Amino acid sequence: MDLDKETTWKYETVGVEGNITLFGINIFEYPWESTGQSVVIHDPLYGQAYRFSIYTVLVHHQKHTFAAGEFSNCIWGFYVLEEDAINMQQIRGGAQ
Repeated sequence: MDLDKETTWKYETVGVEGNITLFGINIFEYPWESTGQSVVIHDPLYGQAYRFSIYTVLVHHQKHTFAAGEFSNCIWGFYVLEEDAINMQQIRGGAQ
């Protein structure tokens, strides 16, 4: 996947390290592969800028891309590509 400056990232979730559901699974139970890239995101609560690393993970034979990092000690934030956020909302039965 080629990520460029036009790539749109959407906040997906925040939680305690080791216990966060992303893509329908506990993301900490799967190996992450670093893409070597990063993205500047903004904390959804306070608006503070952070630089999060971009990773891929293989879930049920499907590769997903996400950005993740710590907002504070053991409190992780996760961002997904805009099209993945739309797909996850449809799966959950909601619209945003």
